[in-house]
Amino acid sequence: MPTTTPSVDVLLREAVRRLAPVLPMLQELGARFAAAGHELALVGGPVRDAFLGRMSADLDLTTSARPDQIEAIVAGWADAQWDVGRAFGTIGLRKDDAGAARTIEITTYRADAYDRTTRKPVVEFGDSLTDDLRRRDFAVNAMALRLPELTFVDPHDGLADLAARRLRTPGPAEVSFADDPLRMMRAARFVAQLGVELDPAVRTAMTEMADSLEIVSAERVRDELSKLLLADDPVAGIRAFVDTGLAQRVLPELPALRLEIDEHHRHKDVYEHSLTVLRQAIALESVRDGSGVTLPGPDLALRLAALLHDIGKPATRRFEPGGGVSFHHHEVVGAKMVGRRLRALRYDKETVQVVARLVELHLRFHGYGSGEWTDSAVRRYVTDAGPLLPRLHRLTRADCTTRNARKAARLRTTYDELERRIAALGAAEELAKIRPELDGHEIGAVLGISPGPVLGRAYQHLLAYRLDAGPVGPAAAEAELRRWWAEQPEASA
Repeated sequence: MPTTTPSVDVLLREAVRRLAPVLPMLQELGARFAAAGHELALVGGPVRDAFLGRMSADLDLTTSARPDQIEAIVAGWADAQWDVGRAFGTIGLRKDDAGAARTIEITTYRADAYDRTTRKPVVEFGDSLTDDLRRRDFAVNAMALRLPELTFVDPHDGLADLAARRLRTPGPAEVSFADDPLRMMRAARFVAQLGVELDPAVRTAMTEMADSLEIVSAERVRDELSKLLLADDPVAGIRAFVDTGLAQRVLPELPALRLEIDEHHRHKDVYEHSLTVLRQAIALESVRDGSGVTLPGPDLALRLAALLHDIGKPATRRFEPGGGVSFHHHEVVGAKMVGRRLRALRYDKETVQVVARLVELHLRFHGYGSGEWTDSAVRRYVTDAGPLLPRLHRLTRADCTTRNARKAARLRTTYDELERRIAALGAAEELAKIRPELDGHEIGAVLGISPGPVLGRAYQHLLAYRLDAGPVGPAAAEAELRRWWAEQPEASA
């Protein structure tokens, strides 16, 4: 039997039901604005999400009142308020509602103008809800619910777009993106977050206008890229990001993974492999590893590392006799490339260091053969990974994308065994806390040297000795230190 699409009234009743936890508070606020002669409406993401069957964490409202009037209306009603967005017509509130602290942003109707050389608008206040909705980024975000009467306003058919899983702009896409090029990044993000597809006109405009991203700050681009990656399933959004050419302007190392493959030089499609690794890493975030650890996902560093772990391959590709292809040291080259790119995107220092180190380490497991791990190798693996070990476990497992079931099973079994070895040695030796059996003061006393580079080298030598030999005791450590020192040029100086 053919299925029928629920009517707008039915969908609206469902959306209102989902908003039930906050509606009494919002209708009370709407009544205050109405009493003062002003309009108020819930707008954008909260309305969209209610139709999608989820509750938005944000409560965005729009009003005919100016900022000073907003402050006067909410005085005595809000438990706290702030005006850091006043220049853009926004007043922020906090309201304690039935034991929950709700954050609300109320913004005056806007009718902004853009000079097309910067994405910062010339802020102009508007006079109608319809005009305010026209300036919004996408039709699915241009729906509103008037308060307190709960009248649904949808002048650009955003609800129909949600039903069709389609992403359109309220007006011509090229005009919208010329006004604010960051909207193109946001489009890729919504493909991931909302499960929508780009309208053909939107896709065409993104492809033709990708260069205009140059006027957007690296920080804003970074934030959109991070939000895309933190979606439940970011792969569709990444495909939109790459296929429209946006990635070429923001993260060119990603489309570069689409290496040309010919019948004579066979190797994996590195781009598709990287997307699969990302999906598999995401699936492993909440899985308990051999140490009983789960990640409090979504984990941005792990996802960046999974997506970019092979970006050193294009630069290191070599065609070998017989049709083979090699990528020697691509993990080292890739780590440097990741560091440069993430710094250019203004990621914080810790994220840059973590992602680059994971990329550098992602092949370490495969460097130890088929599972004949010595205690020394296990200690070095754990020590090199340090606090990144839980992420490295997941990245290494996710990096297995072979279709050969027997090979995949063998790799899983080998890594299972490694995790058991790590757990056993960790219990016996506290691997995460391994230090040389002589500290810096003791090394200096034995060798008669002061703190400095030479003492640092001595410390690193004893650490390597501890990793190789295991716990040997201070006497054996001192003997090894003296043996090493006798071979150093400084000893005879």
